[in-house]
Amino acid sequence: MYLPPIILLFSLFFIHYGTFAQNADFSGTWKLNESKSNLGEGGFRGGSSSVTIHQEGNNLTTERAFVNRNGEEMKNTEKFTLDGKKCENTTRNQTRTTTVTWSEDGKMLTFSSVMVFERQGETMEIKSTEKWGLSDGGKSLTIDSTSQTPRGERKATLVYDKQ
Repeated sequence: MYLPPIILLFSLFFIHYGTFAQNADFSGTWKLNESKSNLGEGGFRGGSSSVTIHQEGNNLTTERAFVNRNGEEMKNTEKFTLDGKKCENTTRNQTRTTTVTWSEDGKMLTFSSVMVFERQGETMEIKSTEKWGLSDGGKSLTIDSTSQTPRGERKATLVYDKQ
């Protein structure tokens, strides 16, 4: 079957454009659903009770709310680019370097982070990975989290409901 060159060009354009247009949009306000989450052994201290995500083009900003040891709600804002470049964010006087990459199908984000800090005169490092995905027609955000800490590996699956 013969297809005119212009139709082939348009077909390639739409296939190429469609690849980029399919990237998931994680924007919204999300609340932790503890009953659907697996907080790991002893609970997961890094999990936030809610997260607000602003995603626009190649930029993503998160504002996570969590309760500290004194029972006070704290908020932490971080900014990322979605192009695989290193991003630095300072949290509670500690700098975390993160690289964010898309899955091949554009439906998942992987956050690979390293945080170096001092404790009792000793330099320590925490490496972590978060894999984000949407389900239930975009109504649920699942974050699979793995951290390598001085106290060993910690894993959790956090499920958030869109508000």
